[in-house]
Amino acid sequence: MEIVYHGHSCVQLITGGKSLVIDPFLRGNELAVTKPEDIQAEYILLTHGHTDHILDAEPIAKANDATVVAIFELAQYMSWKGLKTMGMNMGGTYDMGFAQAKMIHAFHSSSINLEEGKIIYAGMPAGFLIRAEGLTILHTGDTSLFSDMKLIGERNTIDVAFIPIGDHFTMGPEDALQAAEWYGAKLVVPVHYNSFPPIRQDAEAFIQQLEARGRKGRVMAPGDRFEIRA
Repeated sequence: MEIVYHGHSCVQLITGGKSLVIDPFLRGNELAVTKPEDIQAEYILLTHGHTDHILDAEPIAKANDATVVAIFELAQYMSWKGLKTMGMNMGGTYDMGFAQAKMIHAFHSSSINLEEGKIIYAGMPAGFLIRAEGLTILHTGDTSLFSDMKLIGERNTIDVAFIPIGDHFTMGPEDALQAAEWYGAKLVVPVHYNSFPPIRQDAEAFIQQLEARGRKGRVMAPGDRFEIRA
């Protein structure tokens, strides 16, 4: 499996000649080095409805005839844009053929700001446990710290976990360290930081603190990629 980080919370998994991308936010992220038209994917997974997680879902979906997978309400909204969608809910698993995605809790908010100044409810925020090639990849979505992270870690062998460290809108580094312990992932990659002034963080310092606790971490710059095998 190849894992590509496109900045902010956007992660792409490539396996068996197929691809899925999570929370595409490229045009609005000045740190991103990838454009929406550069992304090839069969599926687009969305953790919640905020602009910095769904901005490029529509152009990528239309260019690739990709299916958008999200909580039921958000999937319904995307279907109104003429996109192929698959709505699901907490605890459910969707089989994409080359990978399976289980939707798990995240503690955050989720809404969509319409151009006419209205805000609509976008369903509950979520994270995903993605299984492929005998590996389990965790994308927590935007979240604060919550104790069921420990249960998720106990019930799953997580190979790579993408965890937000930005603070302000999600948990910060201190809570992310606790989350990393509870999830028990073999490798932790910090996300959702440095894209905007309120979420500036020192990712290298976070990794040093993580490794001081006996856990492995990796800082990824936008555009970085690596391969992992079971």
